[in-house]
Amino acid sequence: MSIAQNSKVLVVGGSSGIGFATAALAAKEGGDVMIVSRSPDRLAKAAKTLPANVASKSLDVTDAAAVERFFENSQEWDHVVVAGSATNVGPVRGFALEEAHAAMSSKFWGAYHVARYAPIRAGGSLTFVSGVYSVRPSKQAVLQGAINAALEALGRGLAVELAPVRVNTVSPSLTVTPLWDRLEAPVRDKMFKDKAAQLPAGRVGQAEDIASAILFLATNPFATGTTLLIDGGDALV
Repeated sequence: MSIAQNSKVLVVGGSSGIGFATAALAAKEGGDVMIVSRSPDRLAKAAKTLPANVASKSLDVTDAAAVERFFENSQEWDHVVVAGSATNVGPVRGFALEEAHAAMSSKFWGAYHVARYAPIRAGGSLTFVSGVYSVRPSKQAVLQGAINAALEALGRGLAVELAPVRVNTVSPSLTVTPLWDRLEAPVRDKMFKDKAAQLPAGRVGQAEDIASAILFLATNPFATGTTLLIDGGDALV
């Protein structure tokens, strides 16, 4: 299945990574796409390479009042995707509480705010992006796993509350995105190589892999309340 021509698609966190790939694919399939991000610079950079039918606006989804204002006079959306968040990771006893609260605010409460205020047509969709740590905990990312699990539970509950709007979650493993550009190239390349060797799929994820899964769930009329692992088998090992 693919995005219907001229469908109204909103991608939160669409300026880079998985969100960018989702916006690009939705636009390629004929969607009328808007990306939002709290970074005007990233939006401007993304706009240079995305198709002309992709609009952009700045929005900080951690600010509930700003999200409410954004959607106050908004059109009704066919598909809303929440793909972006800003979260650091670390062990619970070594992770600053301020950073922990900020991570929860960005990934969970940001999604919650969008779900609360976004007008979505009946039969349309809302899709979250969580992560494999919800089912395969890492001792270095306990909070991240908890946030992912909370996001997945939120999706299941909203599938019931918001019906006939369909609500789903895609859960990826390690994915090649600009997020990892902060690492030195040799360190980053070794991380990807080592992870690929561990995974049954034999490679790490690409943003396009996750984007195609997002649009599959968004456009499948019988998919709701689903958490779809697109993780190369990471949850198995």
